[in-house]
This record gives sequence, C-alpha cells and structure tokens, in this order.
Amino acid sequence: MSRLDKLYIFTSAFLFGIGLEISQMTDPNKVIGFLDVFGKWDPSLCIVMVGAIFVNSIFYYLIQKKKTYPINNEISKQQVKTIIDTKLIVGASLFGVGWGVSGFCPGPLLANIYNLQPEIFVSILSMFVGFFIYHKFFDQSHE
Repeated sequence: MSRLDKLYIFTSAFLFGIGLEISQMTDPNKVIGFLDVFGKWDPSLCIVMVGAIFVNSIFYYLIQKKKTYPINNEISKQQVKTIIDTKLIVGASLFGVGWGVSGFCPGPLLANIYNLQPEIFVSILSMFVGFFIYHKFFDQSHE
C-alpha cells in the first residue's frame, strides 16, 4: 500500500469521525431515539442518512464508471456475495440487536473511545468476541 493510499485512508477516517460527531451519531441516546419508532421517535438522523446516501451515490457512480478503485486496486478482485442466506440473516440480526441495545454501530463506537466510558469498552469487547466466534466456528476461508 502506497503512502498516498494511507493518506486517503487516514483522511477518509478522520472526516468520517468528524461527521459522526457533528451529526451526533456518537451519542447512543440520539441513535436509540431514532430506532424507537413506537416511542419517542427522533427523526433527525434521517437528514444524516439522506445526506450520506446522496454523497455515497455520487462517489459510487464515479468509481463504477471508472472501473478502478481509488485505494488499493486489489479490492476490485474480491468476489461479492449476492446470495441471502442464513449466515447473512443471523449476522444482520445480531448486528441490529447489538446496535439497538448499545446505541452504537462500529463506526460511532470506535469514534467514541475518547470518552473512556465503561459501556464503550464493553461494546468493543463484545464486538471482538463476535469476531472471534465467527472466525473460530463459521469462517471457512482459512481451511
């Protein structure tokens, strides 16, 4: 990976973190309020999602049109799985339950480390336990 690739990655991650903080997606109460559609629903994160979809759509279109990737062109050689199977449904369900219970998905969770709150570290530990369980019992790519 070149220095320019590393600069792209660092800049993207930095901007992503700033965007999460500005949009308040690092506040679990804000996220849980958005997910609570039958209680005190807070629709303000819809604006964040629409903005993210808009920006992502532009860059997705440009990258697909160019047929190359801006960072580490090896990504284009990976196969994309398009079948909806049990592993996908179970994984997505666990992700959703974890997000709903903690109020964090992985990006905001990691962006919130600086707060040094115990629940953040419990959530990060839970995420890594999930990674370990998957790789130990379900990942067949290393066999």
